Amino acid sequence: MFKVVILGAGGMAREHARAFADLPGVSVVGLWNRTRARAEALAAECGIPLVCDSISELHDRTAADLAVMAVSETAANPIARACFAHPWGVFMEKPPGLNVPDCRAIEEAAAAQGRRVWVALNRRFLSSTRTAADQLAMASGARFIHVQDQQDLTSLGQYNYPSVILENWMYANSIHLVDYFAIFARGSLTRLTVLQPWTPTRPGVVAAYLEFDSGDTGLYTALWDGPGPWMVTVSTSTKRWELRPLEQAQFQNRGERKLQVVEISEADRRFKPGFRLQAEHVVRAVQGETSDSPTLADAMASMHTVRRIYGHE
Repeated sequence: MFKVVILGAGGMAREHARAFADLPGVSVVGLWNRTRARAEALAAECGIPLVCDSISELHDRTAADLAVMAVSETAANPIARACFAHPWGVFMEKPPGLNVPDCRAIEEAAAAQGRRVWVALNRRFLSSTRTAADQLAMASGARFIHVQDQQDLTSLGQYNYPSVILENWMYANSIHLVDYFAIFARGSLTRLTVLQPWTPTRPGVVAAYLEFDSGDTGLYTALWDGPGPWMVTVSTSTKRWELRPLEQAQFQNRGERKLQVVEISEADRRFKPGFRLQAEHVVRAVQGETSDSPTLADAMASMHTVRRIYGHE
C-alpha cells in the first residue's frame, strides 16, 4: 500500500485528500495542521485515521511514502524544511514559496537533504490541456501561444491575506497562466521582451512577448484590477486551440469559423480539475515510474519567467 499524508487543512488539502484516496493501492493515512481542531475536522470529513501534533510524529507513526503540502505561501519554507528532515517524497502546492529567492532557498534545502520534490501545477493535468497538447504534438510548424491573465488585488482584501502575499501575488496566482508557456511552447526561452511593464503603485495592464529557440512565440497579457477572462490560445497554420475557461478545450480548423468543443474528462468532473490525474502521476514519480509530474526545478523555471515578466525583486 502506498501511503500519503496531508499537511494543511484548508480547501486545497481537502481536494488533494479526495484525489489521492481515489487511487487504487493508495491510502491517505494521516494529517497535520497547525490548528488541531481544523485538522480533526478535515480528517473526520475525509476518513483520514490519524491526526498528529507535529510533522515528525506524522512521519514516525505512518512511515508514509509521500507528504502532500497544502499550506500558505508564508508557511511553505519552514514546513518544507521540516518535511525534508524525513525520507519521504514531498509534493508541494504551488507556488513553491513566496517568490524566486524563497523558492531557491527551498530548492537548496531539498538538495542538501537529497530529497525529491514535485509541485502541484494542476493545469498541466486538465483534460483540456492534455487533449490540446497531444493533438499539437502531431502538428508541424511554429506555434503562437497567447496567454490572457486577470488578477484583482482590490477584491482580495476580503480574504485578509498578509500584505507580503499580496505583494507577491503574481507568483501566487499568475503562475497558473505563465506555466502554460512551459506546457505549449517547445524549446528554450531565448528572449523575453516586456511590452508594458508592471507598476506596483498603479496595477493595470502587463504585457510581454516571448521567443523560443524552436521558433515558437508567445504573448502574455494580464489585466490587473479589471474584468477579464483567464484564457489560453495556441495557433498553428492549420488549427487553433482555445482553453476558455481553462478546463474547456475547443478548436477551430483552418477554413472554418465554428469552434468544436472537446468533452471534459470524467475525472475532471468528479474532482477538482486536474487533481485526480495529477495525483496518479506524482505517485508514479515517487515509485520511480514514468511520470509527467513537474519537479521543483520545473516550477522554478516558470517562477523565473514570472519574475522576468514583472521585473520583480
